[in-house]
Amino acid sequence: MSDAGPSPWPAQVTVDLDAVAHNVGVLRGHAGSAGVMAVVKADAYGHGLVPCARAALAGGAVALGVAQPAEALALREAGVAAPLLCWLLTPSVDADALLAADVQVAASAPWALDLLAAAARRCGRTAQVQLKADTGLSRGGAFALPVEPGDPRTDFEALVRHAAALSAEGVIRVVGVFSHFAYADAPEHPTVRAQQEAFADAVRLAERAGLDLEVRHLSNSAATLTTPAAAWDMVRPGLAVYGLSPVPELASAADLGLRPAMSVSARVAVVKRIPAGQGVSYGHTYAPDHATTVVDVPLGYADGVPRHASGTGPVQLAGRRFRVSGRVCMDQFVVDVGDVPVAAGDEVLLLGDAGGAPTAQEWADAAGTISYEIVSRFGPRLPRRHVGEAGR
Repeated sequence: MSDAGPSPWPAQVTVDLDAVAHNVGVLRGHAGSAGVMAVVKADAYGHGLVPCARAALAGGAVALGVAQPAEALALREAGVAAPLLCWLLTPSVDADALLAADVQVAASAPWALDLLAAAARRCGRTAQVQLKADTGLSRGGAFALPVEPGDPRTDFEALVRHAAALSAEGVIRVVGVFSHFAYADAPEHPTVRAQQEAFADAVRLAERAGLDLEVRHLSNSAATLTTPAAAWDMVRPGLAVYGLSPVPELASAADLGLRPAMSVSARVAVVKRIPAGQGVSYGHTYAPDHATTVVDVPLGYADGVPRHASGTGPVQLAGRRFRVSGRVCMDQFVVDVGDVPVAAGDEVLLLGDAGGAPTAQEWADAAGTISYEIVSRFGPRLPRRHVGEAGR
């Protein structure tokens, strides 16, 4: 079942919600007794925030995770009531709105706790907080490792002390502690073990301070699939929810039992013959050595097709594989199809789960990036068409 018939648009993204639910089921199998928090940040990695959140919950996720407050509030406004964690906080955020929407908020520094406590006092509510420990990624979170020689104190220790004081006052309730791996896609890397040990220390510190933790979580998609010992109470997969492998050097999506949820297609806009030696697209970086047929595809880097895949990006047309010919433009790119018979309106498949269709990983390889970026960068000019029954 779909929420639309054949698209009148020259290009579109199609998302299989049943695949999302299936992938959450696969991740549940890897998580053991741990619950699954499905990460739906960045418009569910480009797949559609609200439909994918509902599909993930239908597949057995027990919580949702987002990066930005606007994402959390959009889910609540859509009626999604599941436990929800938002982990990017700045001093200017509307904390009152997050508390009113029953959103759990991550705190990485004492000022964040103060911000949430002040909102709690104004609203007459208790702020639900998860403390983020930086166990070695050196990004978000309070640093949980000693910095200065001979000084064992850590930023996370100070965060825990402050949280304990505000918890005793009753304005915040610390429901969890979490962290994030730096090298989970390389499970034998020594930092994977080191971060697990640092996280265990951070959890013990919080519990010794009297914080009654409900959840402790560290594992992203890669760790969920490769490092079961790191599961704790909950795992926090993102990419794998959408059917892509977070460890492509170790296993493909098919090897892991995952089903890619996204397809991207367009319709041929122009078909023409050009002579041998005629340059194609900006800069004439491609010129065929024989007379040939080229087609114009109405998708470009403004839609999310990476310009770095100029000359290399794979497409499927008329049941055959071709590559982008010349440079990707803002709104279109060209494909040399040789003597294959094609016509305006024929479908061009950039991504898909059908036999022979290009994959997000192939586009990532062509552009020198990662599959996360490929799927999440397809922009709002491309309508999303959601198919399947999960979460409807």
